[in-house]
Amino acid sequence: MRFLASNETKRLLLLTGDSGVGKTTVLLKIVEALKARGYKVGGMVSREVRSCGSRVGFEILDLAGDGSGWLAHVGQKTGPQVGKYRVNLKDLDTIGTGSIIKAVENSDVVVVDEIGPMELFSEGFKDAVKRAVDSGKLVVGVIHWKARHSLIDDVRARKDAEVFMVTYENRENLDKAIIERVVKFLESSRKKKAL
Repeated sequence: MRFLASNETKRLLLLTGDSGVGKTTVLLKIVEALKARGYKVGGMVSREVRSCGSRVGFEILDLAGDGSGWLAHVGQKTGPQVGKYRVNLKDLDTIGTGSIIKAVENSDVVVVDEIGPMELFSEGFKDAVKRAVDSGKLVVGVIHWKARHSLIDDVRARKDAEVFMVTYENRENLDKAIIERVVKFLESSRKKKAL
């Protein structure tokens, strides 16, 4: 796996790593820094929700501020099961998929957190990810470390993709290196459009 090995700026910047290492935290730091610089960032993030010290589920957030919902919850009565959680396909399709499609149409940067086992139950989500990847827009996302699926394999193997391993050692500073790459890509794109 490459790690900041090339000066070539890639368009698909993908975080991966063990569960609980801080992938979403790194991603959110990138999002906030880009917004502070005036870039329009859209898409979805999912974050764990805890109750009484135990993880009870995962919330989906639309980065454009257009809603939130449940990706999966221990109390969900229907939907595909992943471990002790059931996936909420309705919220995933409306909030998750919808936010990615809006970001492709309206944002400078498309965020997808995460391409993983729960999200891959949704055909709409898979189509939205393919649309983002093929859009020409800069995509910053999280891919599940262990999951095996043709979509994950295809995105990971693209020539315009770079995968960054989030570790306990690098998670405090990894966002800065990725922000630098994002800004370089976006500024280069703006210069090309101005010509």
